[in-house]
Amino acid sequence: MSNCGGRNYRMPKSIKIGITGLPGSGKTQALKKVVEMLEDEKCSVGGMITEPILDKNRRVGFYVMDWNSKCKAVLAHITVKSKFCVGKYGVDLSSLNDIGVAALKQACKDSDVIVVDEVGKMEVESVEFVEAVKEAMESNKPMILTLHKKSRNPLLQEIRRRDDVRILEVTPINRNLLPYKIIKLMKGEYM
Repeated sequence: MSNCGGRNYRMPKSIKIGITGLPGSGKTQALKKVVEMLEDEKCSVGGMITEPILDKNRRVGFYVMDWNSKCKAVLAHITVKSKFCVGKYGVDLSSLNDIGVAALKQACKDSDVIVVDEVGKMEVESVEFVEAVKEAMESNKPMILTLHKKSRNPLLQEIRRRDDVRILEVTPINRNLLPYKIIKLMKGEYM
């Protein structure tokens, strides 16, 4: 059981839910809706979220944001010069480590539920991020992660193989209903 908002919330402590789907399928939106619903139930949620950086409705990069503090920094951008590039984006691993990794470590200590958006091609370039995700996965707290669908990275493979992780795919058809299913899973109403 988790103690959200000072009352018992029927949430199996160690449940881990991975949300996967193609780029642009709505993984982050589904995760944010679940977080909103959990916070409405007085659960404290912590961790990191990535958000697109738009210029004239065109994606030009991504922010990494600490969910609790709302501090954010540029994780990747078409103008960032870096030895780590994913597609057209240069990746700033220091932003990920300073904001994202710190947010995950703080969530492991202080939050009822840990969120990680996203375990993807950019993020797994950071050794600190990989270690922070592994530590969070071993915690006794519920966790929701968004996962890159096609990556063969060892961390993603390890997460997918775990017995305590339930992987759900977001599609245009289930995008609006998936957050409700996730909440039911987290409450132990589905198994």
